[in-house]
Amino acid sequence: MGSSRDTFDHRFMDGLARELQAAHVAGVELALVVGGGNIYRGGTEGARGLERARGDHMGMLATVINSLAIQNALASLGLESVVQSAIAMPQVAEPFVLRAALQALAQGRILLFAAGTGNPYFTTDTAASLRAVEIGADLLLKGTKVDGVYAADPKIHPHAERFDRLTFDQVMERKLQVMDLTAISLCQANRMPILVFSILERGVLTAIMQGERRGTLIEEAL
Repeated sequence: MGSSRDTFDHRFMDGLARELQAAHVAGVELALVVGGGNIYRGGTEGARGLERARGDHMGMLATVINSLAIQNALASLGLESVVQSAIAMPQVAEPFVLRAALQALAQGRILLFAAGTGNPYFTTDTAASLRAVEIGADLLLKGTKVDGVYAADPKIHPHAERFDRLTFDQVMERKLQVMDLTAISLCQANRMPILVFSILERGVLTAIMQGERRGTLIEEAL
């Protein structure tokens, strides 16, 4: 979503596609878990009288729309991608099948995971953690609007401490707003490191892939 409050910021999507292209050309296997907050946030609609599970399903459908938009941006650069949905809709996306996902990566395609986990009451963060563990990812990257994890919201508290590295236990003990606890616990149980970075910073994915220190790394204690 752009600053004009349009549903899609096409300039941002084009920039993201070019970021992914650079990482892809460098030989990195890429899988994205796509959210839908620019269209609909199911978990925030309870106060308006909408039943939670129905709202969550509406939010999952929004992620499919976004996945197709990103797929189009990738295709404009000549990149092949596959949208896999956790909710069956064969006319527009493949179903999520782990074997097929791994095959697509091996064939050099970019994966776009849509519809969350397919179940209500689970966030996109949890879906990202689950898919990262399932495909055996080396690193889970969480793109945000800030350049890492802070002790407090830096927009409200400009002098809030920023962390370069945290352990999973520290995230939970300090109740840092990184991901929901289900997502954090799943990553901790499966030793899946998380890197929180600014998705608005151009060139950041290439820098991360080249080993540059960006964002906040969350992992098990040494």
